[in-house]
Amino acid sequence: MATELHEAIFMAKQERHKNLFLNYRNLNHFPVELLKDEGLQFLERLYMKRNSLTTLPDDLALKLPNLIELYLHSNNIILIPEAIGSLSRLQSLDLSNNALQFLCPEIGRLRSLRHLRLSNNQLKCFPPEIGDLQDLETLDVSMNQLTFLPERLHRCVSLQNLTADHNLLTRFPRQLCWLQRLNQLSMAANRLTFLPLDLGRSRELQFVFVDNNVDLKGFPSYLYNKVIGCSGCGVSAQMLRGGGDPESGSGGPPRGGEGGGLRDGERGPPGGARPEGPAPDLPPRQDRPAPPPPQPASPPLSAPESPPAAPLPSGSLSPLQSDHVHHHLPQAVPSEGHRAGRGAPQDDGELCGLLLLQSLPPDL
Repeated sequence: MATELHEAIFMAKQERHKNLFLNYRNLNHFPVELLKDEGLQFLERLYMKRNSLTTLPDDLALKLPNLIELYLHSNNIILIPEAIGSLSRLQSLDLSNNALQFLCPEIGRLRSLRHLRLSNNQLKCFPPEIGDLQDLETLDVSMNQLTFLPERLHRCVSLQNLTADHNLLTRFPRQLCWLQRLNQLSMAANRLTFLPLDLGRSRELQFVFVDNNVDLKGFPSYLYNKVIGCSGCGVSAQMLRGGGDPESGSGGPPRGGEGGGLRDGERGPPGGARPEGPAPDLPPRQDRPAPPPPQPASPPLSAPESPPAAPLPSGSLSPLQSDHVHHHLPQAVPSEGHRAGRGAPQDDGELCGLLLLQSLPPDL
């Protein structure tokens, strides 16, 4: 086994391989041959899955400076060195199925990192520096002991896939709703009791899995046009059929209940309270007969022309003027002499003392 390992490393150095596969080698420590002399300066991908490694060398970044992908899945690694932050070109780091209890803050220096897999470890928290990974697209932290996700994670503006299944999470930070590129979110088998109202507001988020969160009773209204996994939750099937209340943010039937409207002619009780018992049956509405169609309007009849009236003598009133005086005489404004108690006007000839003559209609 050792001979095969030495030959594989020797050939990689001689032929300047960019990929080196050291999976299933039962390695207990990092091979020193990889770090001799100048190491493998040209190596870009190193696969060391399913071994028994417990640690990584401090000079890993110095000897393998051009690493783009590092796969350490299924080992016994307890701690990763701070020097890992010097792998400036690293884009994919797989540390799944190890024994990590702590993640050093220097991981935030991996500014080119796009895929970080840390599932099935013993992590209880994250360093806030993880929010500095602005190119990070995939983050898998499932099957750990996390009780919260760092709010600073919302600065990972390129994050598309976040998996945090089988942890001890009780809430989802509202700041993470601002991740505009997040497409899939999985938080199954946690202890969630509610979700922030803004979750799902982004159009990019299409898949949300919160299965087996038994205390989760409702969903934000924005999630009802997404693909949701919620088996084993406290959300009933009736809530899922009825949709969510946009104001309360929880799932439930539409306001008013099913069939809660009033029939025509039925009045609701005072104060908006519904009466107890079934609503009384109302008689069927009788259709009114349709009104007859409108008749075409007849042309207006023109009155026959009457001969012109003869001129009146000077000082006389026409019939129209006399009628006007008769109807408006009680409302006439008396002259100053009348207001002083000198008596009312005697006849039509004395109407000149009234202002009524100013409103006489013209003679026809």
